[in-house]
Amino acid sequence: MTLHGEGKVSVLPAVGYTHPDQSHFTSRHFWEVGATDARLSTGWMGRYLDHAGTRDNPLQGLSLEYQLQPSLASAKVPVAAVAGPDDYGFYAPGVWGEVEERMLETLKPLGARRSDPFLNQAAKATAQSDRLRRQLAPFAAGNGNGFGSPVTYPQSDDSFPHRLAGLAAMLGAGLPLHCVALTGPGEYDTHADQPKALADGLDLTARSLFAFQRDLEARGLSDRVLTLVWSEFGRRGEENGSDGTDHGAAGTAFLIGSRVRGQMIGEFPGLNNLDKDGNLRPTSDFRALYCALVEQWLGGDAAAVIPGARSFGRPALLS
Repeated sequence: MTLHGEGKVSVLPAVGYTHPDQSHFTSRHFWEVGATDARLSTGWMGRYLDHAGTRDNPLQGLSLEYQLQPSLASAKVPVAAVAGPDDYGFYAPGVWGEVEERMLETLKPLGARRSDPFLNQAAKATAQSDRLRRQLAPFAAGNGNGFGSPVTYPQSDDSFPHRLAGLAAMLGAGLPLHCVALTGPGEYDTHADQPKALADGLDLTARSLFAFQRDLEARGLSDRVLTLVWSEFGRRGEENGSDGTDHGAAGTAFLIGSRVRGQMIGEFPGLNNLDKDGNLRPTSDFRALYCALVEQWLGGDAAAVIPGARSFGRPALLS
């Protein structure tokens, strides 16, 4: 609410796509790949990096998770999956101290180019892993006193605020990040007990994102970062019998940053104009949002990233 009052939040109150699929797995896949294509295997940010990225920078696409976020799946350039900047390393049972250091120092030579194409691919992966290890070494556990954040993040057993603090610290250190993805906290499949479940998830999410924005501002980085918050779909308009609501169609998304227009994108269609299944009707398309992000923020060619990009109007995102 505070950031919205400062003009730093744009709200998409009914974002989705035509003929919505109410499967969490299918709809989330559509958002991740940037198309309503169940067979597409590369992510929308991964394809952007395939066109605009480089072959020697895994941090250009960073999944702050234990596994790769599908939206960052690329076909040509390296990307990284890191649970946190202070949680990246190479563990060998029974190896520590000087022996471990010597073991790790052998990684870079193993990344030298090979004549065999398969060995060369393995060597590239080794070299990229070694580069990432060196880049993240200052954040490793035991090296310093945490991230040194200029603001206080929420205390939680969930890793979301800690990962955001680490992300801000990585940006502050000048690491070559370009596209980053991570999963927010909370349980939003609220078929039952919606008032408490929704409030608990939104509370930690909102307080963490607020701290992250203030962290970027304190570091002088806020004009370089745009945060998109999205969910695959919203909830049905009518309450069910379990103090909850069922799978819907149009959802809500937020753009947060110092350079956003701070205006509504699309319109709230109201609860008197639901579709035949009782769901909110979408008034903006997530693919139009992606096209605008690629062109207006990332400076890329949306037609090379989003299938059918020419058919979507572009909302104005930046002030």
